[in-house]
Amino acid sequence: MLIKSQVKYIQSLSHKKLRDSEGVFVAEGPKLINELLIAGLPLQQLYAVKEWIAEQGQQLTSPVTEIAPAELERISLLQTPNQVLGIFKKPVFTANRPARNTLSLMLDTIQDPGNLGTIIRCADWFGISQIFCSVDCADAYNPKVVQSTMGSITRVQVAYGDLVALLKAEPELPTYAAVLNGTDLRQLPPIKEGVLIIGNESKGISPAMLELCRNHITIPRHGKAESLNAAVATGIILSHII
Repeated sequence: MLIKSQVKYIQSLSHKKLRDSEGVFVAEGPKLINELLIAGLPLQQLYAVKEWIAEQGQQLTSPVTEIAPAELERISLLQTPNQVLGIFKKPVFTANRPARNTLSLMLDTIQDPGNLGTIIRCADWFGISQIFCSVDCADAYNPKVVQSTMGSITRVQVAYGDLVALLKAEPELPTYAAVLNGTDLRQLPPIKEGVLIIGNESKGISPAMLELCRNHITIPRHGKAESLNAAVATGIILSHII
């Protein structure tokens, strides 16, 4: 049985300030938990219902606290609790600039957690290991982001900082800004080095960043939609330029 202080602590991890100070994040659900355990991410605590524990059998080598479904409801950060909840240590990434001879992503004020999580998952699919976010992007360890990545958060390094300063420090790095009016991305050759920049869901890329971008690229539009979802646009662009 969980004690009151445990419940309060887990619930507090829905707040970024507490996640940052503790250096941990919450993940939920059998598929995601298994992905994180296989990846070897340091585990702080695991809580699960009896059925999930029984299904794991001898494969489960991590210590787990058995809880009742009603207790899982109390600590779950999801609308629909899903058998198991884990508290993991955040990975520590040291990269402070885009790697050479590869493609990285820069995200300018992506604020929707679902979009950020899906972009991280897309990056993982296309073999991109670095994402640089502006400081006003959603937190990569927000529970909604973590759920959306479906384990890709363990394979993609997500760093936060001043993107304008970063671009100014790397003037020779090829940059590609996703905009509504630019070069048809189908005209581009495969890109082996550089940074793809994706802007805010409603405002796009900030003027300060656009000034530093050499190449403005566009997904050609055939219908009447005003714009594309940021995560959808990221996937389409990467499928063309990787």
